Amino acid sequence: MLDYDEEADAYDASRGGEPRAEAAAAAVLGLIPDRPGRLLDVACGTGLVTRRLAAARPALRVTGADLAAAMARRAARRLPGAVLRADGRRLPFADASFDAVTGVWLLHLLPGPAEVRAVVAECARVLRPGGVYVTTVDKAAAHDVGSDIDAVLALRPRRPAQDAADAVAGHALAAGLLPAGQAAFPGHGQGRSPRSTVADLRRGWFTLLPPDDPRTEELAARLARLPDQDRRRPDPAFRLHAFRKPTDT
Repeated sequence: MLDYDEEADAYDASRGGEPRAEAAAAAVLGLIPDRPGRLLDVACGTGLVTRRLAAARPALRVTGADLAAAMARRAARRLPGAVLRADGRRLPFADASFDAVTGVWLLHLLPGPAEVRAVVAECARVLRPGGVYVTTVDKAAAHDVGSDIDAVLALRPRRPAQDAADAVAGHALAAGLLPAGQAAFPGHGQGRSPRSTVADLRRGWFTLLPPDDPRTEELAARLARLPDQDRRRPDPAFRLHAFRKPTDT
């Protein structure tokens, strides 16, 4: 997995920047009731999306939390006094503290089902009855847009998707949450080009292919033979699922 303390400085520029953040925030807000209350953004990263959530809903008191110190510091500059370091598996908040909890691009990073279950359970625990939990699902699948690059990458080893939609729904149900809607948004500026994909391979972006693995260079050679080396293929489309905590719990 990437070291997000090391990634912090370049994170926004390499992940679609403001356009992607705007699209993500709009999609998240479409799943959250527009009323006063408190919102927790788990794994808030640099705070780019979190800041937009706070700006769009002044009646919401928004708190950001991230485990990586460098990410949390950057987010704190965007939302002074509203960001803390925290592990999503052990949130430092009392039960029923928030009216909404969001987790954009978190579950796919976790090492296994037990960790995903723990995060979903914690998000449910701190959610008030009637509150909504929103999370991205199927992150890796969103990047497969059916391009020639994807045809080459189909040869790579893959780890099981920890954020598969059905699995996340199962964890949510076990935590007492019920389905409450879905949405999607484009990953602006994240379409892959052959040349950028080779660079990602060589920096260890694909978790089961370390840079020194011979298969890395085999795939790099295949990618280097594709046409239009610097033309980005279509952007991914990310998916959000929302879950509501029943009021009778």
